Amino acid sequence: MENGQTYAEDIRREELIRAVGQGDREAFYRLYQDTARPLYSYILSLTKSTHEAEDIMQEVFLTVWTKAAVYVPQGKPLAWMFTIARNLCYMRFRERKNQADVGLEEWESREEGACWEPLEQAAERRVLLDALARIGSQERQIILLHAAAGMKHKEVAKVLEMPLSTELSKYNRSMKKLQGILEEK
Repeated sequence: MENGQTYAEDIRREELIRAVGQGDREAFYRLYQDTARPLYSYILSLTKSTHEAEDIMQEVFLTVWTKAAVYVPQGKPLAWMFTIARNLCYMRFRERKNQADVGLEEWESREEGACWEPLEQAAERRVLLDALARIGSQERQIILLHAAAGMKHKEVAKVLEMPLSTELSKYNRSMKKLQGILEEK
């Protein structure tokens, strides 16, 4: 049933993107409602900053709105949106690096300390975010793309531009590492 449901979701998302390309605001709203959560999780995994993640989310959906008319279906529509998000994150990192003339790692550590989470955020979410912050960026991306976004390993490998076998082994190692961190808590 899951494969049939995923296929139906992909068809629905492609129809929504097509409608967005024709200027349908309701379709845009539905596409946002359907994809915002996994996209935000992915962007947050890259930026480690809620402020940056929110800014980039706006840019992602602005890009979707302006580029939907030229969208060419090549698999999962969500993968197209993740690619937009990844490219925008990396553009932001390069801009920040050039503006401040500091390395990406320095910028990320400063941003991480500068961001604040709303007080009403659930403790379980905080524990998970802390655990995710303790693993590498690529490990976080693989886990979130597969677990939060529901992408298949083959699709994650394509988005991250790595062989499937590499993605699978990194996913398994990352999950074991994450599980070990969570068991410590």
